[in-house]
Amino acid sequence: MSTRIVILGAGFGGLELSTRLSEALGDTVDVTLIDKNDAFVFGFSKLDVMFGRTMPDAVRLAYSEIAKPGVRVVRETITAIDPEARRVTTDAGIHEAEVLVIALGADYDMDATPGLAEGGDEFYSVAGAERLAGMIPKFSHGHAVIGVCGAPFKCPPAPSECALLLDDELTARGVRDACQISFVIPLGTPVPPSPETSAALVREFAERDITLISSRRVSALDPGRSVAVLDDGSELRFDLFLGVPKHRAPDVVIASGMTEDGYVPVDSATLATRFPGVYAVGDVATAGVPKAGTFAEGAARIVAQTLIATLRGGERPGPYLGRGTCYIEFGRGRVGSVDIDFLSGPTRTGSFNAPSAALVAEKEYFGSSRRTRWFGH
Repeated sequence: MSTRIVILGAGFGGLELSTRLSEALGDTVDVTLIDKNDAFVFGFSKLDVMFGRTMPDAVRLAYSEIAKPGVRVVRETITAIDPEARRVTTDAGIHEAEVLVIALGADYDMDATPGLAEGGDEFYSVAGAERLAGMIPKFSHGHAVIGVCGAPFKCPPAPSECALLLDDELTARGVRDACQISFVIPLGTPVPPSPETSAALVREFAERDITLISSRRVSALDPGRSVAVLDDGSELRFDLFLGVPKHRAPDVVIASGMTEDGYVPVDSATLATRFPGVYAVGDVATAGVPKAGTFAEGAARIVAQTLIATLRGGERPGPYLGRGTCYIEFGRGRVGSVDIDFLSGPTRTGSFNAPSAALVAEKEYFGSSRRTRWFGH
C-alpha cells in the first residue's frame, strides 16, 4: 500500500513538496494536493498586473496542467481539518491521511481594519490587483497612500515596490508633480533584517519625494472623509488608497484548534506541529521566518527530505535554516535582491545586492524555473 500524503494548499510550499515527493518516490507514494482555486499565480505577478505590464490570464498557471507520478491534484474547498485523526473534509468528501501537511497560506482579514472593504483597495490578491489596474491609469492628481494594516504580512518588500512602481507610472504619464505618495508601514524600516536594503529603499524614496511613515499601521479608513486613520490617531487624507490587509491563518485552520495567536506553531527545525504526522509550511506557520514564497519553498524541501528518508530510508535532513532570496523591484527597470538568513546563526541577517540588469534576468529565471518544475512548461 502506498503511503497517503495529503497536502492542503498548492502555493509555493504545496507545489514544491508534491514535486519533490514525486521526483523521489514516483508511484510508490499517494499524494493528494488540494486547493480551492484552479490556478497558481506568483506573488510578484500581482504588481505586473496592477501596473499594466501583463494581463491576469497571462500569469495564471492552471493546476490541471500538473501531471506528476504519484500526485493527484483536486480542486475542492476544505471545510474541516481534524489534525489528530489526520482527516480532511471538503465540499466533495473526506480525505484520510497518514501524513498531513498544512500549506494553506495566510488569508486577508479585510474586516480587521474598519472601512477598508468600503473605502480602500488592496493589491495583495489577483482580483485586487486587477481592479487597481483599471483605477491607477485614471489617477492623475492628489494623494496616493500605500498603507499596511498589520504585521506580519506577505513579501515585506512588496509595499515598497508598489510605491516605487507607482512613481514610475505617474512620471511616465507626466502627472507626478500633481501627485503625492505616502507609504505607511508598521515596521521600523522597509526590510528590517537588512539595514543596507532598507537604507537603499529609503534613499530611493527620498530621491522620488515619497513620504515614508514607519512604525505606524493603518488602523481604520473613514470612507466618507477619504481619510486613513493611523494607530497613533493621526490622519492622512487620500485620493487613492492602496492597502495591504491584515493577515491571519484561514478560518478552517483556526477552527481546527491548531493555531496560537492566529498561526500554526511548528518546530522551526523540522516544521512538525504538535500533532504526530502533521506538518505546516509557509505563511500559515510560525517558523521564525518572513512570510514569503521562497521561505515556504525552503520549508517544503525539509519536509520532503524528511518524508523521503522515512519512506525510502537514508539520512534525514539537517534543520531548516530559514534562508531565502527576495527580489525587489526598484523601479526604472531595475531589480535588486536581499539574501536573508533567519535561523542558521545567532542573529538574523540580510545581505543586499544592488539593483542590476543581472538581477532582472535572475528574477525572471526564478519564476520560469519553478514554472517548468511545477507545471512542466
